[in-house]
Amino acid sequence: MTTTTTTGADASPPPPRDGGPAGEPLPAHRLVARATATYIARLQPQFLADVPSAVAELARLRRSKTERAHQIPEQWGTGGMEELAKLLDGYEGFIRAEYAEEAVFLAATLWALHQQSSREHGMHSRIHDLGGAVRALIQQKGATSADEEDSPLRKRLVRVGTAESLDSVAVRLREIVLLLRGAKVPLDYARLAGQLYRWQHRPDRAGVQREWGREFHLAAVSGTKKAKTGADGGSGDAIDGTLRPDEDFGGYAAGE
Repeated sequence: MTTTTTTGADASPPPPRDGGPAGEPLPAHRLVARATATYIARLQPQFLADVPSAVAELARLRRSKTERAHQIPEQWGTGGMEELAKLLDGYEGFIRAEYAEEAVFLAATLWALHQQSSREHGMHSRIHDLGGAVRALIQQKGATSADEEDSPLRKRLVRVGTAESLDSVAVRLREIVLLLRGAKVPLDYARLAGQLYRWQHRPDRAGVQREWGREFHLAAVSGTKKAKTGADGGSGDAIDGTLRPDEDFGGYAAGE
């Protein structure tokens, strides 16, 4: 009889295989993006239709200016936490749950702030990633290419990239979101949530910072994420080739 020795790592059950190429496990940042997209996709149409419960939920989210996920009992069950919990079932040990919760909740509160007072259009949209939204706002204000380098809006994006704590990132993103709200420029909050998940893990932070810079520069060429996907030409530098263009929960570079 052959005896098999199992290490502690080997004894852990493999993560569910759901949606990855060739049956591979779904990456953690894409679970975070999917949870965010699922939550907003449910709530955004209700808010636009002036459903009282949705209006009230966005109001509660907007009050979470600096609070973290689960910090205030009033917020329990909001901000995409239930959507995230369902997706994380079976992924224990393969995802940093606290990072995931903070990323989804921060993205949801930023979206609620962005969506405030706008009933014509949803402010969560795959049209613009963070860098692309900032660039669109700069161009909307009539800046020339020569002006963009010294634009205060560009400097705000740089400040997000140089933040050293999640609280600082949150404050600096709120500043940008308020400007996007005034100009009615939408943002892909699913993509942002996935990036915020990875940003919290120090080894992945530089890759996320580079993504934000790439998004800003690529927006000058293509203007939209969809166009960027087609223009990438398979280089693999800024686009994750494992993501389908029609993915409904946000796709982006997997990090470096």
